[in-house]
Amino acid sequence: MDMQDPTLESQLEPKAKNLNDAPDSAAGAGIENCAEAPATPCPEAEVEVENIMTEGEEVAEAKADARELSAETLLADALALLEKDAADISNDEIRRLRQHFSMLHKSAPAEEGQEPVTPAPSEDDLKFEQTIEALRAKKAAYIAELEAARAANLERKNSIIEQINALAEDTDNVNRTFPRYRELQDEFNAVGDVDPTEETSVWKRFQDARERYSDNLKINKELRDYDFKKNLSDKEALLEEARNLTAEEDVIGAYRRLQDLHNKWRQIGPVAKELREEIWNNFREASAEVNKRYQAFFEARKAREAENETAKTALCEKIEGLDYSALKTFASWEEMTREIQQLQEEWRKLGFASKKMNRQLFARFRAKCDEFFAAKADFYRSTREELAANLAHKQQLVERAEALKDSTDWRKASDEFVAMQKEWKTIGAIPKKFSDDLWKRFTTACDYFFDQKKKAGSGTRNAEGANLRAKREIIGQLSALTAEGVEKEAALAEMHRLQDRWKEIGHVPFREKDKLYEAYRSALDAIRDHFAIAESRARRQRFAASVAEIEGDGNKLFRERERLVRALEGRRADLRTYQNNLGFLSSKSKSGDSLLRDMERRIERLKADIAELEEKIALLDGKIGG
Repeated sequence: MDMQDPTLESQLEPKAKNLNDAPDSAAGAGIENCAEAPATPCPEAEVEVENIMTEGEEVAEAKADARELSAETLLADALALLEKDAADISNDEIRRLRQHFSMLHKSAPAEEGQEPVTPAPSEDDLKFEQTIEALRAKKAAYIAELEAARAANLERKNSIIEQINALAEDTDNVNRTFPRYRELQDEFNAVGDVDPTEETSVWKRFQDARERYSDNLKINKELRDYDFKKNLSDKEALLEEARNLTAEEDVIGAYRRLQDLHNKWRQIGPVAKELREEIWNNFREASAEVNKRYQAFFEARKAREAENETAKTALCEKIEGLDYSALKTFASWEEMTREIQQLQEEWRKLGFASKKMNRQLFARFRAKCDEFFAAKADFYRSTREELAANLAHKQQLVERAEALKDSTDWRKASDEFVAMQKEWKTIGAIPKKFSDDLWKRFTTACDYFFDQKKKAGSGTRNAEGANLRAKREIIGQLSALTAEGVEKEAALAEMHRLQDRWKEIGHVPFREKDKLYEAYRSALDAIRDHFAIAESRARRQRFAASVAEIEGDGNKLFRERERLVRALEGRRADLRTYQNNLGFLSSKSKSGDSLLRDMERRIERLKADIAELEEKIALLDGKIGG
């Protein structure tokens, strides 16, 4: 019999029949002397049928659990479902939308002594209720239409059976009525499904009528033998296909295909009496093998679900055992955040538990995650006083720097500026809306003082001019390394030697410094691109060259470090956000797996950026400390 759409009402699904029913015996020697029982799955195959019907729904429910519920999203889902054909609308989907809507509109917990507060329905809530009613009406209309069609089919099949019985009674006109008898069989097979409760009964009546016609009438032997031969050929083809299904990798697909074969088997007439038992037993044995594999598939899936349930329960217990009530520092909160993110990563690697327990365990696990991150947010909000103190401290340093920038006591003022820069580094974070402005004022004062100090040292101009010429010569030599015929290893060795030479040369005139360094860096980039040096290595070399260029200029080194620190904090914040979101994603569907891979790639890029920034900061710390 045909498999029913798993989304239809349960009352529309036909009951499974016993595959082991033996073919009925018959007396007489007509074209169709026996009634062959409909081949449907054996009792062992009836286990877990509902599970495969709802396997697609498990993925959909996991996705729904992984996102935040809202009236808008539920209304959009309901409207999208309403656009589908009635046959594609599942009562489970309607029920799931209704359950999510109820969860979303639970009454707010009441304080002691007060009644629970139920919010007034919004416009979206009313539209959602109207859409649900429309879905139910559409589904009910479809079911009524389907039942009416099946009733009409039953009436048509009963009429055909009565016509065959009438032909069987007319024993004197067998040669004239036989073509009509064949037409009636084809008409019966062409009629659609009837009510599942009537399926077996009407089929047996049809078989009885055909047997009466075949066994009680003296049909032309040649015509009868031809019919038996054709039926035997058709059934042997079905038998071969059933045997091939035992090697099919897709167990579920093989089971469903078997149902189609059984339906076709029932539509084929009888074979010669001496062959009926043998071919039926062969077909039943092949079907039993497919059904055994089908049953084993669900038993294995149950075992996997049990293992996943145990593992997920253990993760729930582990996260529930974490105590964050005593955390008092940013570092301690971040350390526990990493622990929870690791648990989330382990959760994502586990498959589904049973349908009921999977939802319960996910709700339990996610509740603890939400509770932790809510507490963490409260802690960060409670640090506002600390941020205010840091703000006042940095404002004081800015005012001191601005008051000192015009000093001509170069040594004393330089020491004080360096001390203020070091003190700035020890101060924690401040509110973002003040950060950039204060940093700009502070660095502007520092830059102004050190620029004035450099201008005062005019005795160094001759040396800077010589250094300028030497560095221009190095740039020319670097540019020549990309010429045709220059070997890679020799060019790289010469490039490294010229880089060392560049570092040994002192300062150049300030107005030429940026332009010269840009030309130097462009020459190095051209060599690296020419010889395909890895980009990450090129960046490190450029940064090292940049640090070497400003080495000794404490103000520039310090400003570059602050810029990198701000960039590092931004990358770390982005990484925490992605890792937190990553814990709530699933890869059990096509769409869900694509989003997961994209987020993992972003996390890896952020980690690489963080590592590179930390390396640069460490290099600068070494120069500043020196």
